[in-house]
Order: sequence, then C-alpha cells, then structure tokens
Amino acid sequence: MTDSSTPPRIVVQALQPAWQAGAEQWAQRLGLELGEGEGDADFALQLGEHGLQLLQLGPDSPGPVRVDFLEGATAHRRQFGGGSGQMIAKAVGVQSGVRPQVLDATAGLGRDAFVLATLGCEMQLIERQAIIAALLEDGLRRAAGDFEVGTIVARMRLRQGNAIELMRAWAGDAPQVIYLDPMFPHRDKSALVKKEMRLFRPLVGDDMDAPALLEAALKLASHRVVVKRPRKAPIIEGQKPSYSLEGKSSRYDIYPLKSLKG
Repeated sequence: MTDSSTPPRIVVQALQPAWQAGAEQWAQRLGLELGEGEGDADFALQLGEHGLQLLQLGPDSPGPVRVDFLEGATAHRRQFGGGSGQMIAKAVGVQSGVRPQVLDATAGLGRDAFVLATLGCEMQLIERQAIIAALLEDGLRRAAGDFEVGTIVARMRLRQGNAIELMRAWAGDAPQVIYLDPMFPHRDKSALVKKEMRLFRPLVGDDMDAPALLEAALKLASHRVVVKRPRKAPIIEGQKPSYSLEGKSSRYDIYPLKSLKG
C-alpha cells in the first residue's frame, strides 16, 4: 500500500469480457486507467454481473465492497429494522404525519439515506469522493429495477461534489433537514463497518473540514441539522447542539431551527 502522503493508485477492471465496455466507460468518467493485472495498483474498481465493486489489492485485502440495497444487511434492516422507531428516524424528526425532506450531505454508501427513504422521506444525497459516489450510483441503478425497492430508491437523488460548496451555492427550496455523518474513526464493532472503514480511509481520510460542513448546513437547513457521531466523540467545533440521542455505538447531535409539523 502507499503511504498516507501518496494518493493510492486505482485501476478499473472488467471481471468478464462482457463488462469491458462498461469498465471503459467508468475509467473514462473517473479519469482512471484500465488494468488487466494488478501491477503496482493499490485498488481495483471492478465491474461484473453483480455491479461495481471496490477491492483493495494485496494479501491483507478485506475483500470487495459494493452497494446492494436488495440483499444482505440493508435488506434485513429494511424488513426488520424497527421502522419509525429507529433512532435515526427520531433524530431527523420522522413522526406521525411528518416525513421531512432530507439532504444527506455525507452520503457514503447510502445506508442511512436508504433507511430514511424506506420510511417515506424524500432524500437528496451528496458524496464528494468520486469512487464512493460511483459505487452508490451503481447500487441505486440496480435497485431501481426491483419492483419493491425501486419505489424506495426513487426517493433518493444523488449528486457528486463538495457538499460545503454545493450547500453554499444552493438554488431552490432549502432542505428541511440536513444530515451529516463526517468521516471519523467510528467505533462500530460490526465486521462490515470495520471492513469499509479500512478500505475507504486511504481514499477519504478524516473530515478535517467538519466545522465548515456544519456551518454551511446550519445556514441552509430550514428546520434542523442532525450530526451522527461515534458515541464518545466530541461535538463538532462551532455551534453546540441543543440535545443528543445516544445509542450503543453512535450518537445524534440535534440542532433544531424550526419545529417540524405535518
């Protein structure tokens, strides 16, 4: 692997010949090179029958990561996750007759946004890391064709770019709620989260501009800002939250601006 001062080298690969044209399109769009073999690359963005996935190369690879809203942990949470009683739902203000319009400005792989979309919230998503955004875009595209899940992801609209800049230059109606989950050493013990954090940290690093992200969100949101943090992490520098909701591993800091009503 590269050291922290050197950008990782990423190649795009087709897992079967049938996906070569698609791999070439992703390589061109992301400004990456095609690579048949691993060579001296650190990561491979691979396209195959199950969609787009990112693989860290080398003997210590945690395995590939891709976005799948149809199966696995996301599907289980959709079916058995607790509905509007979930802490994230309470944090953004989901209640009887209220389904806020939410901007998830740090979308990542879209899991939290998908939970809120499942509950009926109209979601706008921003992801600034282009490869993570590509994984999310591919997952949304594949889910759109599913009879049941397609109606959920139809409520999720993704933009790739710098969330601070996009929020500062926002045109049109302001989102009622802005949801932030800045990259931070999460202490979630699940193997899935640990795997993803290990994979993405060389690409993303920590969000050193979290205070600017919070400031931009507070200026744009019409009703509230919600910040997800590891349970014992300090609050983001700047305006202090009015209150917090605390779970086993995470905490939601709430910055209310106006009451959400049906």
